[in-house]
Amino acid sequence: MAQTATGFVYVDKNGNGKKDTRETGIPNIAVSNGIQVVKTDKNGQYKLPAGNDNIFFVIKPSGYAVPVDSAMLPKYYYIHKPGGSPASMKYPGVAPTGPLPKEINFALVPKNEPKQFRALIFGDPQVYSQQDLDWFRKGILEEVKGVKNVAFGMSLGDLVGDNLHLFADYKREMATLGIPWYNMVGNHDLNFDTGLDSLSDESYEAVFGPANYAFEYGSAHFIVLDDILAPDPRKNSGYWAGLRPDQLEFVKNDVANTDTAKLIVLAFHIPMKDYGGRAFRTADRVKLFGFLKNHKHVLMLSGHTHLQKQNFYTKEEGWLQDDKLHEYNAGTTSGDWYSGELDKNNVPYATMRDGTEKGYAFLNLNGNNYSIDYKVAGKPSDYQMNIFAPKVIGHRKDTRADFFVNFFMGTESSKVEYRVDGETEWTALRRVETIDPSYYEAYLHWDLTNDLMPGRRPSNAEVSSHLWKGSVSTELPVGNHTLHIRATDLFGRTFTSEKAIRVDEPKPYPPIY
Repeated sequence: MAQTATGFVYVDKNGNGKKDTRETGIPNIAVSNGIQVVKTDKNGQYKLPAGNDNIFFVIKPSGYAVPVDSAMLPKYYYIHKPGGSPASMKYPGVAPTGPLPKEINFALVPKNEPKQFRALIFGDPQVYSQQDLDWFRKGILEEVKGVKNVAFGMSLGDLVGDNLHLFADYKREMATLGIPWYNMVGNHDLNFDTGLDSLSDESYEAVFGPANYAFEYGSAHFIVLDDILAPDPRKNSGYWAGLRPDQLEFVKNDVANTDTAKLIVLAFHIPMKDYGGRAFRTADRVKLFGFLKNHKHVLMLSGHTHLQKQNFYTKEEGWLQDDKLHEYNAGTTSGDWYSGELDKNNVPYATMRDGTEKGYAFLNLNGNNYSIDYKVAGKPSDYQMNIFAPKVIGHRKDTRADFFVNFFMGTESSKVEYRVDGETEWTALRRVETIDPSYYEAYLHWDLTNDLMPGRRPSNAEVSSHLWKGSVSTELPVGNHTLHIRATDLFGRTFTSEKAIRVDEPKPYPPIY
């Protein structure tokens, strides 16, 4: 039997989370059941179709805040599952919620939201154990606690590593940051035993709410999506990247209600760009891009790969604007799955396979313009590249002295240059597609050591998308020199770094006996 959910979006003047008699409704606020999106009427009331498995939520508008719970999770939704999640699941889901309430009301509080703000972005915390949680806390969270002037944060999926009991531990740790935090489901956060993609988020929903939702802040409109199809419909097992028809319908309806002057930030776990033979379902991407044909200001955020890359989409891939669409495939807080040697705090360096050192990002927004800062954990904020160069070279030796620069936020169009000492001219470096020798050196240490080391062996190296190569002249005079690097990112910002090298007189060959 068809039902209709109704209620009010209202100003919660006394902050008690209940719509009191004198608290007025707010007109023209978007509310959704996960598919349809409607606006509240002049009294702040909405009506939406209700089934047996819906999460109703308000799409927080700019200029308002939603309450947060004790774990700093935004309270903007109501779960309606009269029968609860399937009882056969390995991990707990949503308990039966009973009949549809007479009213489902959503509280908002007026808030001055500047058009210029920044948000924290975490790629794949992916904790598999209490040990990983300890490393996550010590290596990332304790540093981030000192960060000021952040509006909110977001994790780009894979909050845990297949053990969904760890959701509670992850939530507890994140609460210590003291800022509102939005989450997203990843392929390691799913209930694979339900056999239905629409039910694969049940345990996630029980802790974090809807896996598909939207909210606004300042001049930005965020859309968060679960883009994992589990099971993969092609073989009824594993997973594939794509979107169900109901999810696409939600995006279509939401975007239709969004001001085209706003920046739309689409956030999902698996990138839409093919990588390593792993493809996103093309038809879904084309449909999604079609919904955005009137929106010129769009950014996409993704995780999953445990690499860092700037992906761009053109008309050949279904993007309907002249300017390329940018997808930031973010580096991860877990790095290379908490692997590698341990630092001074006994936390794994966990450098990613493309040479990107583990860390987190800041999304900086100013109106509908944006920039992204990548922050390597434990390093100064201006540390944006790693230089691999010989420590010593022979004077006028007939050999090459190559060096490599891994510019973590670099793109194919980035300008990376070098000069030695006080030279006035800068020389362009050549972008190369190969593995980072610095990462490979650390990787080989695990093969060449005589004694087992604490920690986990790193993964095999992957080709880096942000590596540049140059050569130091062996004509440099004997003595100490400084290699200077200058790199410009896709936002027009320039970063510098340097590396000491030494030139020595060649040693003579020993006599042959």
